[in-house]
Amino acid sequence: QVQLVESGGGLVQAGGSLRLSCAASGPIFTINAMGWYRRAPGSQRELVAIITTGTRTNYADSVKGRFTISRDNAKNTVFLQMNSLKPEDTADYYCNANGQLGGSRTRFDAWGQGTQVTVSS
Repeated sequence: QVQLVESGGGLVQAGGSLRLSCAASGPIFTINAMGWYRRAPGSQRELVAIITTGTRTNYADSVKGRFTISRDNAKNTVFLQMNSLKPEDTADYYCNANGQLGGSRTRFDAWGQGTQVTVSS
């Protein structure tokens, strides 16, 4: 019911930047937290960054100081600004959102389809 659509992935050289976007749509009453996860080939999915409604953020140690997560609550959209990209940042990046549905107030936990980020050396 809740759909997340990501955009902004692509191919970039090491040291470059990319900006990912993720827009949530559907019968949303409220979104508590939105975040970005990634899965590199042969690895498990890991948290990259998360932001709460109150704009509290948390980052993986590997991206601190290079990535910035932000959100537009009015548009149910989350962004990930990625600077100083490294080849080890290469992965599929997935957006996640959790909150409550309108009407029933049932909790939801939704995932996007993923967007590929490739950083060449």
